Amino acid sequence: MSRFFRSLPNKLSDHRTNQINIGPLSDAPPEWAPAPGNTHYYGKINEAPGKEYDDAERFCEVVPLNPPRLLPSDAVDKINQFGCVAWGIEIPTSPRFVGIILSPNDSKNVSKVVTVQTGRECKDVCIFSSMPIMAGLYGIQGKTGVYYEICINRMDGIIAIGTACKPYPEWRLPGWNRMSAGFHLDDFCKFFEDADGGRDYTNDMKQIRSGDIVGCGYEFQTGSLFFTYNGVQLPPAFTGIYLPRHAQDVFAAIGVEGHCNFQVNFGAELFRWKEGNEWAWRVEGHVGRLTGDPSNFDDELPSYQQARFS
Repeated sequence: MSRFFRSLPNKLSDHRTNQINIGPLSDAPPEWAPAPGNTHYYGKINEAPGKEYDDAERFCEVVPLNPPRLLPSDAVDKINQFGCVAWGIEIPTSPRFVGIILSPNDSKNVSKVVTVQTGRECKDVCIFSSMPIMAGLYGIQGKTGVYYEICINRMDGIIAIGTACKPYPEWRLPGWNRMSAGFHLDDFCKFFEDADGGRDYTNDMKQIRSGDIVGCGYEFQTGSLFFTYNGVQLPPAFTGIYLPRHAQDVFAAIGVEGHCNFQVNFGAELFRWKEGNEWAWRVEGHVGRLTGDPSNFDDELPSYQQARFS
């Protein structure tokens, strides 16, 4: 059975729901909506195997999302000491990932940012930031949103930049499954919980060249996710997603396949998108900053190992 027919019941259900008139809700968060764009039921350039599609659907049905969590105290200390340099990329455990990830403190990495290099044998895999870039239990006073960038040195395959809540099927690119959004740089389509072919996003990008910088940003007030290209902000890709904000933790998510080389910058170096360098967009001013009565939380936060495996 094709993906189109598998997804048809949900699409019809969504259509029926949209026809119900429930009246204005002035206090409700913005309703999720994609920006205009043609919809594709199959990938324009690449198509994932049907079994991987089915396995991911089953994974999301069986494995619940993690609730938002407080960071362990050593992680908060690291943020306070090093700022955005505290963010890195987790080393994937999947054998699908063939490559290396160099953190800023690695002796082989001459950069302040994370370096990712993959080989030709690398299959579709999603890698995540070591800490959330949007954390439901932390405050956003004085913050407009959060933002990060990748600098592409080589893309002989696929790179996709976006966000995701955990756990997420690691063999799927961002945007294909639940609570995940992505901009796929092989066909320039955008995805949010879209296991089909995505939607057209921009006509401003025709191909990826070495040195291109693509960014991903999220605005708290509107729930809008947008992308940037070489310092220019593109239109909102999706509006009203990840709301209410306090209900989940959201991680940077990058999909990769094939022979690729890129760097991930959470703010350790200046962003190409100049507005992202302002405090209102920096991730370290949000994650790790508690609001409200501190007595609502335990005095002693769990250790890293306890938090990781809880």
